[in-house]
Amino acid sequence: MRLQTRRLREEGGSMVIETVILAPAFMLFVALIFMAGRMTIAQQSVEAAANDAARSASIERTHGEAQAAATSSASTTLSNQDLDCVSTNVSVDTGAFSVEVGTAGQVEATVSCEVPLSDLALPGVPGSRTVTATVRSPIDTYRER
Repeated sequence: MRLQTRRLREEGGSMVIETVILAPAFMLFVALIFMAGRMTIAQQSVEAAANDAARSASIERTHGEAQAAATSSASTTLSNQDLDCVSTNVSVDTGAFSVEVGTAGQVEATVSCEVPLSDLALPGVPGSRTVTATVRSPIDTYRER
């Protein structure tokens, strides 16, 4: 009986040391899971915004209208997805608008969003990360351009 009691006393402090060592590692692991989840959701939201921007731009008639429609559509989609971007950039390639009627063309929209990560407080993780998506949408071949 005395031998068992002595062993328990000798090993009693090792549990505290294990907890002190493993707790920060576990918290770091949980924080990395949060960061990966945030980046995955951000990527999906930016892809949806790029899809909406390309589609909105493809149904417009002029370069200016296409850029305005794409920017508005992307901003609305990102807002609806509850994605808080530090900065957002929407660029539209409307080179196909100058192609003559009867020729296939497409509009390309690229949406970039700078996602904040500073609130996670992970060592070695930048304060923000940029997520970008590019989507092409066809222009009606026989519509007036």
